[in-house]
Amino acid sequence: MGAREEEFGPSALGTKEHWDAAYERELKNFKENGAPGEIWFGEESMTRLIRWIEKQKIPLDSSVLDIGTGNGVLLVELAKSGYTNLTGVDYSLPAVQLSKSIMEKEGLPHIKLQVEDILNPSDALSDFQVCIDKGTFDAISLNPDNAAQKRKQYVNSLHRVLKPGGFFIITSCNWTKEELLKEFKEAGFHLLEELPTPTFCFGGRTGNSVTALVFQQKL
Repeated sequence: MGAREEEFGPSALGTKEHWDAAYERELKNFKENGAPGEIWFGEESMTRLIRWIEKQKIPLDSSVLDIGTGNGVLLVELAKSGYTNLTGVDYSLPAVQLSKSIMEKEGLPHIKLQVEDILNPSDALSDFQVCIDKGTFDAISLNPDNAAQKRKQYVNSLHRVLKPGGFFIITSCNWTKEELLKEFKEAGFHLLEELPTPTFCFGGRTGNSVTALVFQQKL
């Protein structure tokens, strides 16, 4: 186990049981008061991702996969920006139930949502032009059951679901740019760009609390 793994986990945050319970609570809250729940890394992170996609002039009908979609709010914002071929997957059934309820409320029935474990994706997940991860790789890295092996499974799955030449956008609060490069660059993903994220200053040192990178799968 490396130093970063010792620093961040293992943790209950890396287990399906934790997320099932969390999204059951959020689903209950949504039914009672209409609150969609937490936005991982805040609204700024969603805006940053969407601006990059728009800047690249990626066609609005491009297939986009949100890995570990949670409440699906990122997909809602992508749909509001004009994107039409959107899919969200999560291994938590309550999360998918919550996201479906939110899509119904927002009038977005065309967004596809399904229960899928990205570590063992079905054949239905393939040939996506853009894959987005906001915190899912972080959670997998905290799994108490052989997180290192699960990270390798994740990378292998990403190769399967992302089409050659496709884009992978990852936002992480657990891993630095250098560490993410090691995980993905060696596996055939080319770093295109580091997206700007908020910085902090402590003890005379400046750093980023969140890392956001764009990779492209090699052809």
